[in-house]
Parts: sequence; C-alpha cells; structure tokens
Amino acid sequence: MPKAKELTVKQRDGLLRTLRARFDAHMQRHAGVEWATVQARLESNSAKLWSLNEMEQSGGEPDVVGIDKTTDEYIFVDCSAQSPTGRRSVCYDRQALDARKKHKPKGNAVEMATAIGATLLTTDEYRGLQELGQFDTTSSSWVQTPTKIRKLGGALFCDRRYTTPCSCITTVPSRTMPLAGSAARSESDWISVACRRVAMTRRAATRTSERHSHA
Repeated sequence: MPKAKELTVKQRDGLLRTLRARFDAHMQRHAGVEWATVQARLESNSAKLWSLNEMEQSGGEPDVVGIDKTTDEYIFVDCSAQSPTGRRSVCYDRQALDARKKHKPKGNAVEMATAIGATLLTTDEYRGLQELGQFDTTSSSWVQTPTKIRKLGGALFCDRRYTTPCSCITTVPSRTMPLAGSAARSESDWISVACRRVAMTRRAATRTSERHSHA
C-alpha cells in the first residue's frame, strides 16, 4: 500500500518545531526572511510538509537558504553537514542502476528525489550552499548532470576537499572511484545519495531540494 503523503497533526507540529529551531539557529542562511511567513506557506501546503518530513526522516536537515527571484519561492535545501545516512549507497539514475550487474545499490538518486517531491541541486546551487557553511567534507553529493555528459556515460558529483568546493565527473557505472589522497574503493563504497532541494513558493507552495550523496 503506497505511503500516504499526508502528515498527522502530531507529525506536522513536531516537524514545524524542528524546522523553526533550525531556522533560528542558522539565521545567516536566510537573512531577511521571517519564519512566520515561511510557516504560513508551509501550513498551506501539506505536500511540501510531507517532502520536508521525508528529508528529516532519512537523516537530512532541511532549511531555508533563500528565495527564487524568478518563481518567488522559498528554497529549502538539505543542510546536513555530510550526506544523509538514509540516502546513501545509490547510483545516479535508473540507467546506471540497471547497468550494474553485481552489488547493485538499493536505488538511484534521481528517482529517490522525485519520489519525495524534491530535486537534485545544480552545480551552481551546490556552490551556493557551500558559501553558507562547510558541507560534504567527508562525503560527496550527486548533482544534476547535463544531458550531453550523461549521454557519454558520465555523472556529476560535488564535495568539499582541502577547504574548497569542487565538482567531478565519474563514469556510471564505474569499477573504482578513488578519492584524492585515498586508496581506490569499489563503487558501492562511495555512491550514496543526498537529495538536497525543496522549494516553497511564497504565494502558496514549497519547493524542495535535496542532496543525494555519492560517498
């Protein structure tokens, strides 16, 4: 039976308390944004609350990181320091997952994000996230990959190494994925998923972004 995309009153109130506490603790991520306005929009959109709750339940820490000037939406991004534990050990997309013959991961980042109403970050959004703190210092996150790169069998992931955000391309699937300064490991050791993005329009909706970690 499919999971109902609706929170109970207890779940909703608990989530709002968690989001409020995180919002207040990290005001530098959303200067000029008032929680009362964000909460009002969240309470009017049960689907977005459900998406944010799914991010929380999988080990994420969604928080407001700004407003989309084009769509007038509040942007929630998963701000967990490392890739969420509940969204790891996955391939980039269905094509990569189907191509794996041995040691198949449990899923793929693109479909996992879609299933909870979120999207993967773009490389620009990921770099913007890194300006708000230090993320993925020991993990990595899949990000949206341009079609021309994906057609060549590659996929993009980003992380923060040596105090600097960086993006890399890996073949999908790949035999080994060595990380700078480390021994080569099997793909299943590194590929995780960090869905980071959920968005919420100030008019009535919410947009959600995710980090699906790759490490």
